[in-house]
Formats: sequence, C-alpha cells, structure tokens
Amino acid sequence: MADTIRFRSFLPTLLLCCILSSCVSLPSKTHVSPEAVPPSESLFTVDCSDTADVRSKLLQQYREWRNTPYRMGGLSKRGVDCSGFVYLTYRAKLGRTLPRTTTEQATTGVEVSRSNLRPGDLLFFKTGVFSRHVGIYLGYQQFLHASSSRGVTSSGLAEEYWDGHYWTARRICR
Repeated sequence: MADTIRFRSFLPTLLLCCILSSCVSLPSKTHVSPEAVPPSESLFTVDCSDTADVRSKLLQQYREWRNTPYRMGGLSKRGVDCSGFVYLTYRAKLGRTLPRTTTEQATTGVEVSRSNLRPGDLLFFKTGVFSRHVGIYLGYQQFLHASSSRGVTSSGLAEEYWDGHYWTARRICR
C-alpha cells in the first residue's frame, strides 16, 4: 500500500518531465552515424547569398529525410530529433558544422528579425517552460523540422501553433 502511494505521488513529476523534455538539449558528444553525413560532402560550403541554391539544397534534404521518425538524440534515418536534423542538414547540404543541441544552436550566428528571414535561417520556438524547438526556414513562410509527432516534415510559420510559440531566428549562413 505504501509503495502505491509513493508511486502515485511520483507519477505527476514523471509526466511533467516527459512533457518538458522535447528537443531541449542533449550532450554535445552525440555519435553521428556514417550514413548520416557522407565524408565528401563536408568539404564544401554553399554560397549563402544565393538563396535559390540554399532553398534547393534544403528541399533536396527534405526529399531525402521526409517522414523520418522523431527520436530524441537520434542522428540517422532510423530516427532524428529537431537539433540533430538541423545539425545534419547544415553539415551535409550547406557545408557547415553547427553545435549539436538546440540550446547551443540558439546562440550561434547572428539574430535576425522575423520580417527579414531568408532560406537557411534557423527558427526557434518555445514549446514549453523549458522546452525549445528548432527548424530551418525554407522561404515563403515554410520551414523544415523534425516534429515529435510527424517526424521530418515541413510546416507553415503562420500556422497558429508555430506562430504562437515563435521565439527567435538566427542567421548562420551569411
């Protein structure tokens, strides 16, 4: 009986931890699987002033990763989280290495206003008290991200949920 009471008092805390632990932060020394980033592709950089080329590279990544399931800490097509998808996309398609976690990515590059977004900018959302989410702006009010419910997908920045949780944007690719 005492064990049941202790479990019931612990259950709300456990549920709260599960709700708050979205794409917040993981140790930055996460292993990247070999199939995630071909070595030859990490030796180039894309001209970021060519927004059409950046958008094209991002759409290519989307076609390759679309519907990949969400997995906290994942870095492969078996499952990927939001910051992992951003990390892999930047490395494979734009030739730049970013920090691995959402928290670290949110301090990289320079802040850019929402009215000045261009393809390749990172979008950050406050999805809970301690939870943060990151995606990559495609242009035309669309962004790519790894959704915990839909996996790798494209969403509209003007959608009520994303519009209401928008926090900031960072320009990495200058």
